[in-house]
Amino acid sequence: MEIVWYVLITLLTFIVMEVVTWCTHKFVMHGFLWVLHADHHEPKYPHVFEKNDAFFVIFAIPSIALFYFGVTPTLNYLFFIGLGILFYGIAYFLVHDVLIHQRFNWFKNIKNKYLLALRKAHKIHHKNLGKEDGECFGMLLVPNKYFRRN
Repeated sequence: MEIVWYVLITLLTFIVMEVVTWCTHKFVMHGFLWVLHADHHEPKYPHVFEKNDAFFVIFAIPSIALFYFGVTPTLNYLFFIGLGILFYGIAYFLVHDVLIHQRFNWFKNIKNKYLLALRKAHKIHHKNLGKEDGECFGMLLVPNKYFRRN
């Protein structure tokens, strides 16, 4: 029964991370840490890494801490919260950096309606080059209007 709880905790954390990502993107990245996120909104950013990549480290720190405290003194639920954050981070990397921004030459010929809608929603987010008046701050949840346009 304990394994079921750990799986549920991991899945719930993954789901909650979409809300955390939306709030962080809207109020932190497009707020007081715009200085780190602004280069991500520059068209055709010329460098391999962006200041925005610092957010990978920022999100990794709580995950790593939860892994540590999740095995000290014995395995406990904190480890699985860290695991949910890690899985979300992997999904974020694959969806955001690989699929949407195509920072790597993987998944070039996508035909899936959900993934195309997700890409379109993110493109709308990047139409606005400033920190105000943005939309589509989440990563995995796509508003219905982007499915209708496909």
